[in-house]
Amino acid sequence: MTHNENRETLLAAFDRLFDRAASKLNIDSTPEDRETARSAFASRYDETLGTLENIELPEVNDAALARMESAIDEISPTHIANYLATAPLAKYLQETLRQIAVRAAERRVIEHLAEQADTRYGGN
Repeated sequence: MTHNENRETLLAAFDRLFDRAASKLNIDSTPEDRETARSAFASRYDETLGTLENIELPEVNDAALARMESAIDEISPTHIANYLATAPLAKYLQETLRQIAVRAAERRVIEHLAEQADTRYGGN
């Protein structure tokens, strides 16, 4: 399956699950709202799909989608509030950990270069 086929398979599954979630939340979403959500999902996972370009992803079958829809149906308002509260914190933590990883990598590069420094002329 190509990148575009993988992408379209996941977007079709997203559309079905989005409709179920909107129904669960009693949201009347416009076609523009749905397209905005679809585009956000696609852009969020497009890089991942690009790495899977040469791997054939199985199509999300009806039984799997039914289980996912059932999971949406079972989500309580408390769980929804939990997801809404967690999402921005998760993004913050991800960005913070990325910054820490970059600083650690920079430090390792500097240490590696310092270890290779030429000491013939009085260097440390």
